[in-house]
Amino acid sequence: MKKGIVSIVLALTFAVSTVAVAATVKCTVDAVDGDKVTMTCKKADSLKAGDAVKVKPAKAKAAIEGC
Repeated sequence: MKKGIVSIVLALTFAVSTVAVAATVKCTVDAVDGDKVTMTCKKADSLKAGDAVKVKPAKAKAAIEGC
């Protein structure tokens, strides 16, 4: 009985954590004016005015060198 409850709790925890990851929005920067940044985003309808967002710069891909 305990193993069943533990497995259900772990499954629910995993399901809740994937919802947070699924809420990402991809954007491109259109303009920068001082402290204001204008972006065009896919799925922008999931955002509202005043929402806090976290912006990460795109990672540059490392070049692979031969011998």
